[in-house]
Amino acid sequence: MRLLSTLLRKFVQRGKMRVFDLEGTVHEFGSGEDGPTVAIRLHDKKLYRDLFVNPELAAGEAYMDGTMTMEEGSTIYDFMFLFSINRAPLGANPVQGALRKFWKAFRRRQQQNSVERAKEQARHHYDLSTELYRLFLDDGLNYSCAYYRTPEDSLEEAQDAKLTHLVAKLNLKPGMEVLEIGGGWGSLAIRMAQAGAKVRSLNVSPEQVKIAEERVKAAGVADQVTFVLKDYREFEGQFDRVISVGMMEHVGIGHLDEYFGKIRDVLTDEGFAVIHSIGRMTPPGTTGPFIRKYIFPGGYVPALSEVFASTERLGLWVCDSEILRLHYYYTIRDWRIRFEEKREDAKALYDEKFCRMWEFYLCAVELGFLHGSNMVFQLLLSKERDAVPILRDFIHENEQALTKREYADA
Repeated sequence: MRLLSTLLRKFVQRGKMRVFDLEGTVHEFGSGEDGPTVAIRLHDKKLYRDLFVNPELAAGEAYMDGTMTMEEGSTIYDFMFLFSINRAPLGANPVQGALRKFWKAFRRRQQQNSVERAKEQARHHYDLSTELYRLFLDDGLNYSCAYYRTPEDSLEEAQDAKLTHLVAKLNLKPGMEVLEIGGGWGSLAIRMAQAGAKVRSLNVSPEQVKIAEERVKAAGVADQVTFVLKDYREFEGQFDRVISVGMMEHVGIGHLDEYFGKIRDVLTDEGFAVIHSIGRMTPPGTTGPFIRKYIFPGGYVPALSEVFASTERLGLWVCDSEILRLHYYYTIRDWRIRFEEKREDAKALYDEKFCRMWEFYLCAVELGFLHGSNMVFQLLLSKERDAVPILRDFIHENEQALTKREYADA
């Protein structure tokens, strides 16, 4: 425990951590002030070293495997909360600093996302059973940041507001051709079709496309929506609008120019794109080792400096930028709570280890949006400076009109 104790004494500056070692001895770190008290028990001597060397990965794997358990009423959320509020002192540790430099040096190699590799990595996450996602998502199976007008909005209200907000930004006119890059389970495609657009939706997940086609047919807009099982780099065409929601995070470092270049190439001169993605308000970094290994291999949350450097190189106008700071925190908060309520159903679909992995993932990303550097941004991009109305008023006006029509149709 000596090495691990050295790290934890410097790490736990807020709150308190109680660690039970293999002999049952309790080691306490932190004063307990300005944070929760969390108790854990270690069941494998190897964790003394692994947690010192790579705590972000080792803690997740130990929780998954059951070699680290929560004690005295503590939960994995409590543990992750304590971790998230003490990130600064952890990063200041010389060993952790060296580890982060190593990750950053090799981040491009980790994300060599060729077309086939990108497909494989996306399917790793999105070809899980749709029944799993039904346990914690809204009825529309929207698996991206919702739009909360108040923190107390229900998940269904916030996801509905997100769809309305995006369609309002598209400023659609009947008959417009829209390319959707990353179609999910079809909710946005349905909304765009209901607004009068003809939609071509790209997706590399056969499982998602199967469900999306069923939902589009049930909504009565199958003649307006076509799903295509292709990577964005494999597709050609010309469109009045392009929209991409929750997809750019999977592009990877070194591929932003390909992504924005494709958007530029498929847009008409008068058209524009709406991009919705997770970003970071800090300088360029790396993907956390647990998320990279188990959840989103090849994924990367870009800094805005990386995004704008790419749009600059490709000659795209950034006509509008909106930053959603806490909206994804509220979204994942609601997902996590629902997952906890349906945990036994998730265990029946997979197993206990899978549930622990999913718990660790949801807690980590939720707290990353509460205490970390993550946020969500929405951009309007065009080739011509006057493709987007010169005032943002059109977004609000379209939202009002869309909301009024939705109430009338209900």
